Amino acid sequence: MIDDLVKRAEERCRDLRLSSVRAWKEKTGMPAVGYLPIWVPRELLHAQGVLPVGLVGAGQDLEIIKGDAYYQSYICHLPRSTIELGLNGSLDCLDGMLFPAICDVIRNLSGIWKMQFPDKYVRYLDVPQCFERDIGGTFLRRELEELAEGLENIGARPLDLDALQQSILVWNRQRRAVQELYGLRSEQPWRVPTSELYLILRAGLVMPVEEHLSMLVSYADAVRADDERRPMDQARVVLTGSFCEQPPLGLIKTLERSGCYIVDDDFMQVHRWIKGPIADEGDPLDNLVDAFLHDAIDSPTRYIDEGDKGRELVERTRANRADGVLFCAPSFCDPALLDQPMAVAAIEAAGIPWTGFKYSEDTGQFQVIREQAGTFADSIKLWS
Repeated sequence: MIDDLVKRAEERCRDLRLSSVRAWKEKTGMPAVGYLPIWVPRELLHAQGVLPVGLVGAGQDLEIIKGDAYYQSYICHLPRSTIELGLNGSLDCLDGMLFPAICDVIRNLSGIWKMQFPDKYVRYLDVPQCFERDIGGTFLRRELEELAEGLENIGARPLDLDALQQSILVWNRQRRAVQELYGLRSEQPWRVPTSELYLILRAGLVMPVEEHLSMLVSYADAVRADDERRPMDQARVVLTGSFCEQPPLGLIKTLERSGCYIVDDDFMQVHRWIKGPIADEGDPLDNLVDAFLHDAIDSPTRYIDEGDKGRELVERTRANRADGVLFCAPSFCDPALLDQPMAVAAIEAAGIPWTGFKYSEDTGQFQVIREQAGTFADSIKLWS
Protein backbone atom coordinates (compact mmCIF):
# COMPACT_ATOMS: atom_id res chain seq x y z
CA MET A 1 0.00 0.00 0.00
CA ILE A 2 2.73 2.49 0.98
CA ASP A 3 4.93 1.52 -1.96
CA ASP A 4 2.03 1.91 -4.39
CA LEU A 5 1.17 5.38 -3.07
CA VAL A 6 4.77 6.54 -3.19
CA LYS A 7 5.24 5.13 -6.69
CA ARG A 8 2.11 6.90 -7.91
CA ALA A 9 3.29 10.13 -6.33
CA GLU A 10 6.73 9.87 -7.93
CA GLU A 11 5.16 9.26 -11.34
CA ARG A 12 3.23 12.51 -10.95
CA CYS A 13 6.36 14.35 -9.86
CA ARG A 14 8.41 13.15 -12.83
CA ASP A 15 5.72 13.71 -15.45
CA LEU A 16 7.22 16.86 -16.93
CA ARG A 17 4.57 17.07 -19.66
CA LEU A 18 1.78 17.20 -17.06
CA SER A 19 -0.28 14.36 -18.54
CA SER A 20 -2.68 14.35 -15.60
CA VAL A 21 -3.29 18.09 -16.04
CA ARG A 22 -4.03 17.57 -19.72
CA ALA A 23 -6.48 14.80 -18.84
CA TRP A 24 -8.17 17.01 -16.23
CA LYS A 25 -8.61 19.79 -18.79
CA GLU A 26 -10.12 17.42 -21.34
CA LYS A 27 -12.53 16.15 -18.71
CA THR A 28 -13.60 19.51 -17.26
CA GLY A 29 -13.04 22.01 -20.05
CA MET A 30 -11.68 24.45 -17.47
CA PRO A 31 -8.34 26.31 -17.43
CA ALA A 32 -5.19 25.30 -15.58
CA VAL A 33 -2.73 27.88 -14.28
CA GLY A 34 0.84 27.24 -13.19
CA TYR A 35 2.63 28.82 -10.24
CA LEU A 36 5.93 28.54 -8.42
CA PRO A 37 5.61 26.81 -5.04
CA ILE A 38 5.39 29.82 -2.73
CA TRP A 39 2.08 31.26 -1.52
CA VAL A 40 -0.62 31.76 -4.10
CA PRO A 41 -4.36 31.94 -3.31
CA ARG A 42 -5.17 28.41 -4.46
CA GLU A 43 -8.59 28.72 -2.78
CA LEU A 44 -9.44 31.55 -5.18
CA LEU A 45 -8.41 29.57 -8.25
CA HIS A 46 -10.32 26.51 -7.04
CA ALA A 47 -13.48 28.58 -6.46
CA GLN A 48 -13.33 29.79 -10.06
CA GLY A 49 -12.92 26.28 -11.44
CA VAL A 50 -9.21 26.69 -12.21
CA LEU A 51 -6.69 23.91 -11.50
CA PRO A 52 -3.63 25.39 -9.72
CA VAL A 53 -0.50 23.60 -10.96
CA GLY A 54 2.67 23.95 -8.91
CA LEU A 55 5.91 23.93 -10.91
CA VAL A 56 9.21 23.03 -9.27
CA GLY A 57 11.54 22.72 -12.25
CA ALA A 58 12.76 19.54 -13.89
CA GLY A 59 15.43 18.28 -11.52
CA GLN A 60 17.76 15.76 -13.13
CA ASP A 61 15.23 14.69 -15.77
CA LEU A 62 15.93 17.42 -18.33
CA GLU A 63 19.05 18.76 -19.97
CA ILE A 64 19.03 22.55 -19.95
CA ILE A 65 19.97 23.93 -23.37
CA LYS A 66 17.90 26.98 -24.28
CA GLY A 67 17.18 27.94 -20.68
CA ASP A 68 20.83 28.82 -20.01
CA ALA A 69 20.62 31.59 -22.60
CA TYR A 70 18.19 33.60 -20.47
CA TYR A 71 20.12 33.91 -17.20
CA GLN A 72 23.62 34.65 -16.01
CA SER A 73 25.77 31.90 -14.56
CA TYR A 74 25.34 33.28 -11.04
CA ILE A 75 21.55 32.80 -11.02
CA CYS A 76 19.83 29.82 -9.40
CA HIS A 77 18.83 26.81 -11.49
CA LEU A 78 15.02 26.84 -11.15
CA PRO A 79 14.22 29.60 -13.68
CA ARG A 80 16.45 27.95 -16.28
CA SER A 81 14.59 24.64 -16.17
CA THR A 82 11.22 26.40 -15.99
CA ILE A 83 12.01 28.32 -19.18
CA GLU A 84 13.28 25.11 -20.79
CA LEU A 85 10.00 23.35 -19.98
CA GLY A 86 8.06 26.24 -21.47
CA LEU A 87 10.10 26.38 -24.66
CA ASN A 88 9.99 22.61 -25.30
CA GLY A 89 6.19 22.52 -25.04
CA SER A 90 5.91 20.65 -21.74
CA LEU A 91 3.81 23.45 -20.24
CA ASP A 92 1.64 24.28 -23.22
CA CYS A 93 -1.41 22.82 -21.48
CA LEU A 94 -1.29 25.70 -18.98
CA ASP A 95 -3.51 28.66 -19.76
CA GLY A 96 -1.50 31.01 -17.61
CA MET A 97 1.30 31.42 -15.08
CA LEU A 98 1.44 33.12 -11.70
CA PHE A 99 4.82 34.26 -10.45
CA PRO A 100 4.73 34.91 -6.70
CA ALA A 101 6.86 37.62 -5.15
CA ILE A 102 9.92 35.51 -4.33
CA CYS A 103 12.92 37.47 -5.59
CA ASP A 104 14.18 39.65 -8.43
CA VAL A 105 14.98 36.58 -10.55
CA ILE A 106 11.36 35.41 -10.46
CA ARG A 107 10.14 38.93 -11.17
CA ASN A 108 12.34 38.88 -14.28
CA LEU A 109 11.06 35.40 -15.15
CA SER A 110 7.52 36.78 -15.29
CA GLY A 111 8.68 39.36 -17.84
CA ILE A 112 10.47 36.75 -19.92
CA TRP A 113 7.32 34.62 -19.87
CA LYS A 114 5.23 37.52 -21.19
CA MET A 115 7.63 38.02 -24.08
CA GLN A 116 8.00 34.34 -24.95
CA PHE A 117 4.34 33.37 -24.52
CA PRO A 118 2.28 36.44 -25.38
CA ASP A 119 -0.91 34.38 -25.84
CA LYS A 120 -0.82 33.16 -22.22
CA TYR A 121 -2.12 34.87 -19.10
CA VAL A 122 0.84 35.96 -16.98
CA ARG A 123 0.72 37.74 -13.64
CA TYR A 124 3.40 38.68 -11.15
CA LEU A 125 1.56 38.20 -7.88
CA ASP A 126 2.75 41.03 -5.69
CA VAL A 127 2.07 40.82 -1.97
CA PRO A 128 2.34 43.38 0.82
CA GLN A 129 5.27 43.58 3.19
CA CYS A 130 3.27 45.82 5.53
CA PHE A 131 0.85 43.65 7.46
CA GLU A 132 -1.51 46.32 8.77
CA ARG A 133 -5.07 45.57 7.67
CA ASP A 134 -5.85 49.02 6.27
CA ILE A 135 -2.59 49.20 4.29
CA GLY A 136 -1.29 45.78 3.32
CA GLY A 137 -4.75 44.23 3.59
CA THR A 138 -6.32 46.77 1.25
CA PHE A 139 -3.51 46.24 -1.24
CA LEU A 140 -3.75 42.44 -1.16
CA ARG A 141 -7.54 42.38 -1.49
CA ARG A 142 -7.28 44.49 -4.63
CA GLU A 143 -4.57 42.16 -5.97
CA LEU A 144 -6.89 39.19 -5.46
CA GLU A 145 -9.81 40.97 -7.12
CA GLU A 146 -7.65 41.78 -10.14
CA LEU A 147 -6.43 38.19 -10.25
CA ALA A 148 -10.02 36.94 -10.24
CA GLU A 149 -10.83 39.24 -13.14
CA GLY A 150 -7.81 38.01 -15.08
CA LEU A 151 -8.78 34.37 -14.53
CA GLU A 152 -12.30 35.07 -15.73
CA ASN A 153 -10.83 36.44 -18.97
CA ILE A 154 -9.21 33.05 -19.73
CA GLY A 155 -12.37 31.01 -19.17
CA ALA A 156 -12.67 30.71 -15.41
CA ARG A 157 -15.97 31.16 -13.65
CA PRO A 158 -16.68 34.59 -12.16
CA LEU A 159 -15.67 34.78 -8.53
CA ASP A 160 -18.59 33.83 -6.28
CA LEU A 161 -18.13 34.38 -2.55
CA ASP A 162 -20.19 31.31 -1.64
CA ALA A 163 -18.00 29.17 -3.90
CA LEU A 164 -14.90 30.74 -2.35
CA GLN A 165 -16.22 29.86 1.10
CA GLN A 166 -16.61 26.22 0.08
CA SER A 167 -13.13 26.18 -1.45
CA ILE A 168 -11.64 27.52 1.77
CA LEU A 169 -13.24 24.62 3.64
CA VAL A 170 -11.73 22.09 1.20
CA TRP A 171 -8.24 23.60 1.40
CA ASN A 172 -8.52 23.77 5.19
CA ARG A 173 -8.99 20.00 5.19
CA GLN A 174 -6.00 19.54 2.91
CA ARG A 175 -3.90 21.84 5.11
CA ARG A 176 -4.92 19.92 8.22
CA ALA A 177 -3.99 16.59 6.59
CA VAL A 178 -0.53 17.96 5.70
CA GLN A 179 -0.04 19.25 9.24
CA GLU A 180 -1.05 15.89 10.70
CA LEU A 181 1.54 14.12 8.56
CA TYR A 182 4.21 16.59 9.65
CA GLY A 183 3.17 15.97 13.25
CA LEU A 184 3.34 12.21 12.79
CA ARG A 185 6.80 12.46 11.22
CA SER A 186 8.00 14.63 14.10
CA GLU A 187 6.76 12.10 16.65
CA GLN A 188 7.81 8.96 14.78
CA PRO A 189 10.15 9.87 11.91
CA TRP A 190 10.93 6.21 11.17
CA ARG A 191 7.29 5.76 10.12
CA VAL A 192 7.29 8.72 7.74
CA PRO A 193 10.60 8.95 5.86
CA THR A 194 11.05 12.44 4.47
CA SER A 195 11.94 11.00 1.07
CA GLU A 196 8.39 9.58 0.94
CA LEU A 197 6.61 12.57 2.45
CA TYR A 198 8.44 14.85 -0.01
CA LEU A 199 7.03 12.93 -2.97
CA ILE A 200 3.51 12.83 -1.52
CA LEU A 201 3.55 16.60 -1.03
CA ARG A 202 5.18 17.36 -4.37
CA ALA A 203 2.63 15.22 -6.24
CA GLY A 204 -0.11 17.36 -4.71
CA LEU A 205 1.13 20.35 -6.69
CA VAL A 206 -0.25 18.85 -9.92
CA MET A 207 -3.41 17.19 -8.59
CA PRO A 208 -6.90 18.47 -7.82
CA VAL A 209 -7.06 19.21 -4.11
CA GLU A 210 -9.74 16.58 -3.52
CA GLU A 211 -7.56 13.87 -5.07
CA HIS A 212 -4.52 14.97 -3.10
CA LEU A 213 -6.49 15.00 0.14
CA SER A 214 -7.41 11.37 -0.49
CA MET A 215 -3.74 10.51 -1.11
CA LEU A 216 -2.66 12.25 2.10
CA VAL A 217 -5.24 10.39 4.18
CA SER A 218 -4.43 7.04 2.56
CA TYR A 219 -0.70 7.49 3.14
CA ALA A 220 -1.22 8.52 6.79
CA ASP A 221 -3.43 5.49 7.41
CA ALA A 222 -0.92 3.18 5.72
CA VAL A 223 2.13 4.34 7.68
CA ARG A 224 0.22 4.17 10.98
CA ALA A 225 -0.75 0.58 10.22
CA ASP A 226 2.76 -0.49 9.21
CA ASP A 227 4.45 -2.29 12.11
CA GLU A 228 7.57 -3.31 10.20
CA ARG A 229 9.33 0.05 10.38
CA ARG A 230 11.48 0.37 13.49
CA PRO A 231 13.21 3.39 15.02
CA MET A 232 16.95 3.84 14.57
CA ASP A 233 19.50 5.80 16.54
CA GLN A 234 19.60 8.83 14.26
CA ALA A 235 19.99 12.55 14.87
CA ARG A 236 16.82 14.63 14.68
CA VAL A 237 17.37 17.67 12.45
CA VAL A 238 15.41 20.58 11.04
CA LEU A 239 16.18 21.34 7.39
CA THR A 240 15.80 24.93 6.22
CA GLY A 241 16.55 26.99 3.11
CA SER A 242 14.83 24.85 0.44
CA PHE A 243 11.59 26.82 0.18
CA CYS A 244 11.75 27.58 -3.57
CA GLU A 245 14.12 25.54 -5.74
CA GLN A 246 13.63 22.01 -4.48
CA PRO A 247 16.45 19.59 -3.67
CA PRO A 248 16.80 16.42 -5.72
CA LEU A 249 15.23 13.36 -4.16
CA GLY A 250 18.65 11.74 -4.00
CA LEU A 251 19.88 14.47 -1.67
CA ILE A 252 17.04 13.84 0.79
CA LYS A 253 17.71 10.09 0.72
CA THR A 254 21.41 10.80 1.25
CA LEU A 255 20.68 12.82 4.39
CA GLU A 256 18.51 10.05 5.76
CA ARG A 257 21.14 7.42 5.01
CA SER A 258 23.83 9.55 6.66
CA GLY A 259 22.11 9.22 10.03
CA CYS A 260 19.61 12.11 10.03
CA TYR A 261 15.90 12.08 10.75
CA ILE A 262 14.48 15.22 9.13
CA VAL A 263 11.72 16.16 11.57
CA ASP A 264 10.80 19.51 10.00
CA ASP A 265 11.54 21.27 6.71
CA ASP A 266 10.42 24.07 4.44
CA PHE A 267 9.85 22.08 1.24
CA MET A 268 7.05 23.44 -0.97
CA GLN A 269 5.99 26.09 1.48
CA VAL A 270 2.67 26.62 -0.30
CA HIS A 271 1.26 23.59 1.53
CA ARG A 272 1.96 25.08 4.97
CA TRP A 273 2.21 28.82 4.33
CA ILE A 274 -0.97 29.44 6.32
CA LYS A 275 -0.44 27.88 9.75
CA GLY A 276 -4.03 27.33 10.86
CA PRO A 277 -7.44 26.99 9.24
CA ILE A 278 -8.68 30.04 7.38
CA ALA A 279 -11.77 31.51 9.01
CA ASP A 280 -15.04 30.17 7.58
CA GLU A 281 -17.36 32.98 8.71
CA GLY A 282 -17.71 36.44 7.23
CA ASP A 283 -16.34 37.70 3.92
CA PRO A 284 -14.17 34.87 2.54
CA LEU A 285 -11.99 37.23 0.51
CA ASP A 286 -11.22 39.22 3.66
CA ASN A 287 -10.53 35.93 5.43
CA LEU A 288 -7.95 34.99 2.78
CA VAL A 289 -6.29 38.37 3.21
CA ASP A 290 -6.27 38.16 7.01
CA ALA A 291 -4.76 34.67 6.93
CA PHE A 292 -1.89 35.92 4.77
CA LEU A 293 -1.32 38.97 6.94
CA HIS A 294 -1.55 37.40 10.38
CA ASP A 295 -1.27 33.60 10.20
CA ALA A 296 1.60 32.97 7.79
CA ILE A 297 4.88 31.22 8.48
CA ASP A 298 8.19 33.04 8.53
CA SER A 299 9.84 32.98 5.13
CA PRO A 300 12.84 34.69 3.52
CA THR A 301 10.32 36.11 1.03
CA ARG A 302 8.34 37.81 3.82
CA TYR A 303 9.44 40.86 5.81
CA ILE A 304 10.54 40.08 9.35
CA ASP A 305 11.99 42.64 11.75
CA GLU A 306 15.75 42.24 11.97
CA GLY A 307 15.66 41.36 15.66
CA ASP A 308 13.15 38.58 14.99
CA LYS A 309 15.10 36.83 12.24
CA GLY A 310 15.74 33.23 13.23
CA ARG A 311 13.42 33.22 16.24
CA GLU A 312 10.81 31.10 14.47
CA LEU A 313 13.54 28.63 13.41
CA VAL A 314 14.66 28.28 17.03
CA GLU A 315 11.05 27.71 18.10
CA ARG A 316 10.51 25.05 15.43
CA THR A 317 13.72 23.30 16.36
CA ARG A 318 12.68 23.11 20.00
CA ALA A 319 9.06 22.20 19.23
CA ASN A 320 10.24 19.25 17.12
CA ARG A 321 12.84 18.21 19.72
CA ALA A 322 15.52 18.48 17.04
CA ASP A 323 19.18 18.01 17.87
CA GLY A 324 20.42 20.40 15.21
CA VAL A 325 19.75 22.39 12.05
CA LEU A 326 20.79 21.76 8.45
CA PHE A 327 20.99 24.88 6.30
CA CYS A 328 20.28 23.37 2.90
CA ALA A 329 19.87 26.13 0.31
CA PRO A 330 20.17 26.30 -3.48
CA SER A 331 23.29 27.91 -4.86
CA PHE A 332 22.77 31.62 -5.59
CA CYS A 333 19.42 31.77 -3.74
CA ASP A 334 19.54 35.38 -2.52
CA PRO A 335 16.60 35.24 -0.08
CA ALA A 336 17.82 32.07 1.66
CA LEU A 337 21.52 32.92 1.74
CA LEU A 338 21.00 36.53 2.83
CA ASP A 339 18.82 35.35 5.72
CA GLN A 340 21.19 32.57 6.79
CA PRO A 341 23.71 34.65 8.81
CA MET A 342 20.93 36.09 10.97
CA ALA A 343 19.30 32.68 11.41
CA VAL A 344 22.68 31.16 12.33
CA ALA A 345 23.21 33.87 14.93
CA ALA A 346 19.84 33.06 16.48
CA ILE A 347 20.40 29.32 16.73
CA GLU A 348 23.97 29.74 17.98
CA ALA A 349 22.64 32.04 20.69
CA ALA A 350 20.19 29.26 21.58
CA GLY A 351 23.02 26.70 21.75
CA ILE A 352 21.76 24.64 18.81
CA PRO A 353 24.33 22.82 16.61
CA TRP A 354 24.19 23.45 12.86
CA THR A 355 25.90 22.82 9.58
CA GLY A 356 25.21 24.00 6.04
CA PHE A 357 25.68 23.14 2.39
CA LYS A 358 24.30 24.13 -1.00
CA TYR A 359 22.82 22.29 -3.97
CA SER A 360 21.05 22.79 -7.28
CA GLU A 361 17.96 20.95 -8.45
CA ASP A 362 20.09 18.83 -10.81
CA THR A 363 22.88 17.98 -8.37
CA GLY A 364 23.87 14.38 -8.99
CA GLN A 365 26.82 13.71 -6.67
CA PHE A 366 26.10 13.58 -2.94
CA GLN A 367 29.16 11.94 -1.39
CA VAL A 368 30.57 15.15 0.06
CA ILE A 369 27.17 16.07 1.52
CA ARG A 370 26.78 12.57 2.93
CA GLU A 371 30.13 12.77 4.69
CA GLN A 372 29.38 16.23 6.07
CA ALA A 373 25.88 15.32 7.27
CA GLY A 374 27.08 12.00 8.66
CA THR A 375 29.86 13.67 10.61
CA PHE A 376 27.37 16.23 11.93
CA ALA A 377 24.93 13.51 13.01
CA ASP A 378 27.70 11.51 14.69
CA SER A 379 28.99 14.53 16.56
CA ILE A 380 25.51 15.30 17.84
CA LYS A 381 24.97 11.76 19.06
CA LEU A 382 28.40 11.55 20.67
CA TRP A 383 28.92 14.95 22.28
CA SER A 384 25.73 17.01 22.44
